Amino acid sequence: MIVPKISLATFLMLMTFTAALAQKALKTEYLIDPLGLDTSRPRLTWQMDDDRQGAKQSAYRILVTKDGAGSVWNSGKVSSDRQLVAYDGKALEPFAAYFWTVEVWDHEGNSLGISKKAHFEMGMMDEANWQGVWIGDGQGTSVKPAPYFRKEFAISNPIKKATAYIAVGGLYELRINGKRIGNHRLDPAYTRFDRRVLYVTHDVTEALQNGQNALGVLLGNGWYNHQSTAVWNFHHAPWRNRPTFCLDLRITYEDGSVETIRTEKGWKTALGPVIFNSIYTAEHYDARKEQPGWDKPGFEAGDWKEVIYRSAPAKEITAQAMPPIRYNETIPAATMDKINDSTFVFDVGRNIAGISEIKIKGEAGTVLRLKHGERLHEDGRVDMSNIDVHYRPTDDGDPFQTDIYILSGRGEETFSPKFNYKGFQYVEVTADRPISLTKENLTAYFMHSDVEPVGTVSSANATLDGIWWATNNAYLSNLFGYPTDCPQREKNGWTGDAHIAIETGLYSFDAIKVYEKWLDDHRDEQQPNGVLPSIIPTSGWGYEWGNGPDWTSTICLIPWNVYLFYGDKRILEENYKSMKRYVDHLTAISPDGLTAWGLGDWVPVKSKSPVEYTSSAYYLTDARILAQTAKLLGHEAEAEKYTELANKIRTAINEKYLNREKAVYGSGYQTEMSVALQWDIVPEELRGKVAANLAKRVEADGFHLDVGLLGTKAILNALSDNGYPDIAYKVAAQETYPSWGWWIVNGATTLYENWKIDSEHDISMNHIMFGEVGAWIYKALGGMKPDPEHPGFKNILLEPHFVEGLEHFEASHDGPYGKIISSWKRDETGAVQYTVRIPANTTATLILPKGTRFLKGESPANVEVSLQKTAYSISSGSYQWIIK
Repeated sequence: MIVPKISLATFLMLMTFTAALAQKALKTEYLIDPLGLDTSRPRLTWQMDDDRQGAKQSAYRILVTKDGAGSVWNSGKVSSDRQLVAYDGKALEPFAAYFWTVEVWDHEGNSLGISKKAHFEMGMMDEANWQGVWIGDGQGTSVKPAPYFRKEFAISNPIKKATAYIAVGGLYELRINGKRIGNHRLDPAYTRFDRRVLYVTHDVTEALQNGQNALGVLLGNGWYNHQSTAVWNFHHAPWRNRPTFCLDLRITYEDGSVETIRTEKGWKTALGPVIFNSIYTAEHYDARKEQPGWDKPGFEAGDWKEVIYRSAPAKEITAQAMPPIRYNETIPAATMDKINDSTFVFDVGRNIAGISEIKIKGEAGTVLRLKHGERLHEDGRVDMSNIDVHYRPTDDGDPFQTDIYILSGRGEETFSPKFNYKGFQYVEVTADRPISLTKENLTAYFMHSDVEPVGTVSSANATLDGIWWATNNAYLSNLFGYPTDCPQREKNGWTGDAHIAIETGLYSFDAIKVYEKWLDDHRDEQQPNGVLPSIIPTSGWGYEWGNGPDWTSTICLIPWNVYLFYGDKRILEENYKSMKRYVDHLTAISPDGLTAWGLGDWVPVKSKSPVEYTSSAYYLTDARILAQTAKLLGHEAEAEKYTELANKIRTAINEKYLNREKAVYGSGYQTEMSVALQWDIVPEELRGKVAANLAKRVEADGFHLDVGLLGTKAILNALSDNGYPDIAYKVAAQETYPSWGWWIVNGATTLYENWKIDSEHDISMNHIMFGEVGAWIYKALGGMKPDPEHPGFKNILLEPHFVEGLEHFEASHDGPYGKIISSWKRDETGAVQYTVRIPANTTATLILPKGTRFLKGESPANVEVSLQKTAYSISSGSYQWIIK
């Protein structure tokens, strides 16, 4: 055997490369190589790529270097299994680029080598570092055409790096030398504009050229200048104004010098072909008004006007540090029906949030109307009656979800809106004269915040898989820098919808940064007395209707669930004072421990539970979360105070609503019984009886749902967690009305707002509010839950339910430490092959029914035996058992 000779240096290089694979998924602030951070102590996270059984991190060393300036932090070798560490070195500098690596030692004390480099760049860090001024075109809020801006400048030195920082009241599209910069859409994200405005950072090094350059900016209204009129009065928003922006283009040359091209006098502005744009309704575009080359050097801008200076919309201008909205999926039209020579209806095959793009040739001046909807009339044309009910137009010039495009007549033309999105499956294209179209003329783009998928589900039940897929589609359709209720009728950040779906979102998507941003919005909107509006952000609507603990418990539920899924206390630290103010206000208005403030079990099937009961249950949950948070943050006295409050609320609920003799809450409705179990209201000695009565109630209801919004959060979990997983599965996989499966077998690709498909109201066909079923699939069938004592899936609670009627199931979730897999398959004897993967540096507690036998595979040691269950402790690694 001939062994090739290699040098020691080569050997060490190969060993380092191999070892570097043992650390992966390096992220800064939960983002991959982010630009423009403002936080002074960014969080650094990584994973071990070590499949050995029992693999564990015993120590780490982080090294952070500044581009061209050496080390700024060497943590030294730290004996710890943490994989979430906040930067703790020299003060980070605005605009600077940093690189970091992590070295990890395993459980045997061996170094796994140094990781590949990760990268992050700081942004402004302070409003004082902006050089540009806020500018506008001097027009008023009622002017409909969008403003265009341009600036030419010369470059004569070799460029090392160029970065654009742009803050906007409204929306923007940035262009340099004739090309659009980046693939973000609808930037910056919606905030309470008079309190906080976001800026976005772009690396534009490759867009610049030696010689003359041109900057172009097009501004859209977004939620900043809401010209459309609807019931929430956004057109009366206190911040409302003509769009404005501030831009710094910071150019670092090879010789080390820095030049900033900024917004100031000398920029020119004009109106153009975007003759109207509304984030709520649609966009109108007159291609005859295009000015080719407006964003290129040498354009003749003699008719363009000088810009005017504007005041900043808000004092706080902060970095947008989260996944941007993008065109995440391209969907060609599935079919096209020709109604007549000027009317065509396209079906994109599924319900989405996003926009359509049309390519067409035609006569100059031809007017196209692209009407977007979720349903069709019997004659095949688009029916918008289920989604336009809250629109209150002042005239017919702003039709709902209907883009208007006027052709230029210059060959094939392409149109898609820049500053709008819609909820739709069908697009009806009508023209004011005969046109020719085929199915290939229209394409749809599924838009949403580009959060990374981290969960998968597959099973032997196609309907169940369809429910999970539709739930994810509805969740993504309602994630646009903040969680919304629906992408067509409202686009509002309804708090109740969001907290119901928080676990569903976090099991399937890495959405922590969107939720952290949304909690910033909560703090912006909270009144001094702790009250929050029902929609966030808001122009002022929602403080008087729709709020209350059953909805605005988001201030407690969202931070707590993010903490459970990520093991990161920062979101609790940032929101602790707001959580306290909210709970303290509830306490002030609820001296007896009960509150009737809220909407209650919204859109129930038939039985409506008392609002006081459900709202008090959420008040109880908030108090408990606050007590736990206080303890985590070291506020012992407050932890005790809020624990006592929680006990008081629980007692008050049970005294009024629990029939101890019958073990029934209220009228015994599904929502009343399941809420008591879900939120741990039931006295321990009665839990079994209450669960049994819930199971009987569900059986009496034919294993169908009889719940509304709040009941859907509780019903499946209450059954599965209390001895009735088979009944929960029957309900979840039910295919007749009322059920999730009823929607799926009738063609749904998203979740609906009403159990009745033919309902005359409350029937948006892309709503996330009934979305808890998506989380339940992971929790009950996969058995995967975060352990509150060891959050972030540091210890995984595994309690799979091998339910009757389902032959195989698999779920995976990429948690902070890596991929978790829980998969099972039943054979003809009734035995179950159960396969598990536990990531490195974590453990799991496997919980199985008492008496379960391990027929094949090394049986884990049990750590606890109860009357009904046995718990086993499992270290990291992959396992497969045959159990019965």
